[in-house]
Amino acid sequence: MMSILRLVSLTYRSMNILGVLLMSVSSVLAAPEKNDTSTPISRTDRYISLEGDEQLYVREVRLKSGTMTPQPPVLLIHGARVPGLASFDLPVKGGSLAADLALAGFQVYILDLRGYGLSSRPAAMNAPADQSAPLIRTADAIDDLVHAVHSIQVWSGSPRINILGWATGGHWAGAYAAKYPQTVERLVLYNTLYGGSPHHPTLGFGSPLDDPRHPGHFNSAQFGGWRLNTQESLFPAWDNSIPVADKTQWRDEAVKRAYGDAALRSDSTSQLRTPPSFRAPTGAMADSFELATGRKQWSATALTTVPVLVIRSERDFWSRQEDADAIMKDAPIAEGLTIPEATHFVHLDRDSAGRKLFLQAVIRFLENQF
Repeated sequence: MMSILRLVSLTYRSMNILGVLLMSVSSVLAAPEKNDTSTPISRTDRYISLEGDEQLYVREVRLKSGTMTPQPPVLLIHGARVPGLASFDLPVKGGSLAADLALAGFQVYILDLRGYGLSSRPAAMNAPADQSAPLIRTADAIDDLVHAVHSIQVWSGSPRINILGWATGGHWAGAYAAKYPQTVERLVLYNTLYGGSPHHPTLGFGSPLDDPRHPGHFNSAQFGGWRLNTQESLFPAWDNSIPVADKTQWRDEAVKRAYGDAALRSDSTSQLRTPPSFRAPTGAMADSFELATGRKQWSATALTTVPVLVIRSERDFWSRQEDADAIMKDAPIAEGLTIPEATHFVHLDRDSAGRKLFLQAVIRFLENQF
């Protein structure tokens, strides 16, 4: 761990302390190229049936053969806009956190919450956005995670699972773990808002998320129940946080293209609009506004048996240092890691831009070697 300690700011504190399977489709996809049959990674796409003919999509990523680690499986949870596969399993080198964790010996599961990707979308997402309130709030995410975790327990045979959540995915993961800590082995909260401060430069009071007619309330009238996102809208914040003029030095263009392409592919209606765009629920934005204005929606004090790793990129535009500090203060068993100069997307940046350090830290923590 000393090689990480020399380059990364690290703090540590500790105190004493079956879902229904609708369909399973096995496939082998290569990384980086899908037709490369030499890859040791296999992928199985599954659907969990819910009430009302709804379903959740989950992808399992693991080694085709060989010895798996004795550690519990890992569930990866996407953030507010881009669903699971685009976030964690791009078919290019350096674009699949899921594959990297599988190569380290873990069974990995990638979830799309309802409203995202290949999971069911609320009927309101087929109507104009202004006809519904923000869709998929934290309580809805917790419900989806209950079903996903229960199914993963069955598929893997493990009573407890590891969870890694990115950005809003970390908020959802924390809220779930605080309510159901007995099902969680270890928890990674990665660039996660927590309500650590009432001030946020882009998401809080006075931002476009703030209702000018009712300051301090989410601007539901502007955003409605869901929103459209173009491929081009994914990159300005990422570009602006990269501290060099030539972005290709920091981020592989192949990863950038794959990320944008996968985001569009996540919505079957994306090509029906000009320019092409994918839908995402706005409930995550409503929740994030509350967190950005200092209103916590869950408490890490409930994680009395769950070790937590709080990862924050130094140049993150989403989470704040106050969020990481507040989680560290509240969580009974917590470790914190700040990656200098890293961006919000560090797991998709080049190894030299923090990705290698991020991956090493996650694996060491999941293996209980941190």
